[in-house]
Amino acid sequence: MKTKNTDEYRGAVMTHLSYIKEKVNANFEHLERVNGRLNKAENDIVKLKTVGLTLFSLLTIAISLIGVLQ
Repeated sequence: MKTKNTDEYRGAVMTHLSYIKEKVNANFEHLERVNGRLNKAENDIVKLKTVGLTLFSLLTIAISLIGVLQ
C-alpha cells in the first residue's frame, strides 16, 4: 500500500523531471542555432582563405615571370 508521502514524493520528482526535460530541450535548440551560425562562419572563412591563396599564387607567378623575362 502506498502512503501519502510516497505519492507526494513521486509527484515532486515527476515535476522536477519535466522541468529538467524542458530546460535540456531548450538548450539543445539553442545549440543547434549556434552550431548553424558557426558552420556558416567557418564556411565564409574558408572562402576568404581560398580567395587570398589564389590571389597570392597569381601574384607570385606574375612576379616570378617578370623576374625571369628580365
